[in-house]
Amino acid sequence: MAQVIGFIGLGIMGRPMARNLLKAGYPVVVHSRSRGPVDETAKAGAKVGTSPRDVASQSDVLITMLPNSPDVEQVVLGRDGVIEGARPGLVLLDMSTISPLVSQKIGAALAEKSVKMLDAPVSGGEKGAVDGVLSIMVGGDKAVFDKALPIFQAMGKTITHLGPLGAGGFTKLANQIIVAVNLTALGEALTLAKKAGLDRELTLTALAGGLAGSKCLDQKKPNYIADTYNPGFKIDLHYKDLGLIMESARALGVPLPATAAVQELFSALRVKGRGGLDHSGVITLL
Repeated sequence: MAQVIGFIGLGIMGRPMARNLLKAGYPVVVHSRSRGPVDETAKAGAKVGTSPRDVASQSDVLITMLPNSPDVEQVVLGRDGVIEGARPGLVLLDMSTISPLVSQKIGAALAEKSVKMLDAPVSGGEKGAVDGVLSIMVGGDKAVFDKALPIFQAMGKTITHLGPLGAGGFTKLANQIIVAVNLTALGEALTLAKKAGLDRELTLTALAGGLAGSKCLDQKKPNYIADTYNPGFKIDLHYKDLGLIMESARALGVPLPATAAVQELFSALRVKGRGGLDHSGVITLL
């Protein structure tokens, strides 16, 4: 009999991830703050849980896909949270992008209840989540990872065990540096091309064929051509990630000058009310 999977957090990424688990044949119990995505996922075959505690009580494996560290702490350790409904042997897969230090704190609290945890943040944006080809970066016990691998394979393509709990989070922060700087560089390059009178679509085709080509360019090309930036991953969320990156950099004594400059650009976008745009929308500031 297939493991019952709880899924908490049905946002832009979480909703298609949960649907892919259903397509893979897993029984799924869902919960989210917004009712609309819950009802939509229920129509696809999911069962609805009334609270994180309720979801945990019905699950063998529970996935959280939430915006930030405080959200995960509240859902897992707070009142009516996962920890209150968890049975010994439950496995928590936190696929949110949060502070690795918070992941370690939550993992220690869960261990006291005989609950195991992996931190498993993802990259690939909404398209990667819909297509089930996410990159999943996992930290935690290798034996737990091995057992969870088929579940990860229902949602992702590149799945890497990176070390102890927190290692997945640190890898995701490194990923977010590269993506933010890349998107900013694309914004600068395309702004230069526009001022020079170049055709944007032809410019992107030429750039994609050389060393400047990247997954960021390929995935965001439709946004740049249409000059519309509907969110696949919001500026607000990437700005949150940049904050986590700079906190970690200070704690580890790592200088990140390019990341610091990009963080200020994302801050300016938010001041202008553009935090809800896709992160490729950094071009609108330039």
